[in-house]
Amino acid sequence: MRNEKALVIFSGGQDSTTCLAQAVRDYGKGNVSCITFHYGQRHGLEVEVARTVAAHFGVSDHKVISLDWYRQITTNALLDPGLAIAKADASACPNTVVDGRNMMFLLIAAVYAKSLGIRDLITGVCETDFSGYPDCRDVFIKSCNVTLNLAMAYEFRVLTPLMDLTKAETWALAERLGVLEYVREHTLTCYNGVVGRGCGTCPSCVLRQRGYEAYRLSKGA
Repeated sequence: MRNEKALVIFSGGQDSTTCLAQAVRDYGKGNVSCITFHYGQRHGLEVEVARTVAAHFGVSDHKVISLDWYRQITTNALLDPGLAIAKADASACPNTVVDGRNMMFLLIAAVYAKSLGIRDLITGVCETDFSGYPDCRDVFIKSCNVTLNLAMAYEFRVLTPLMDLTKAETWALAERLGVLEYVREHTLTCYNGVVGRGCGTCPSCVLRQRGYEAYRLSKGA
């Protein structure tokens, strides 16, 4: 077990919950903090799910930050429930991209982490199944890590345990951590705010279910 502390950027979804479970294993639950953002997303239930999941894993330091002003500077299908979620063509980002979101999350998380003497920031972004989100790419994370260190003269380590994993491999990791069924039944990944297995039709649910089926196939189940 590591002697350091870690701050998990936490949404209560499949990926961040898997990262949280791994962090609790590696650091010990007393050394893990979470930060969750309410940024006007169409399913505000995400924050309540995050609180419930963090408590399930025994994480008592869970900071929830309001960014309700985000919709004043940009719009997309996650911030405007009046916009239909649309699948993007190969040359465009999906209309669920919230511009600058992960950069903003990392900046605020870093400021909070420094106040706690924490250097390790953990985020569940993934390039393999990144769905066209530019701020989920490894090159962005590495660049942001350098910028944060320069901005605050502090040696942060931005850790991305899922960066090179497919969704099937993320399910396999959840199984190794002993949390697969909990992740499947109690996390919120669905763009329409349906906890657990989701609505089954939005792009996030389709990606999640496709990964689960590939994971089951790899096990011969």
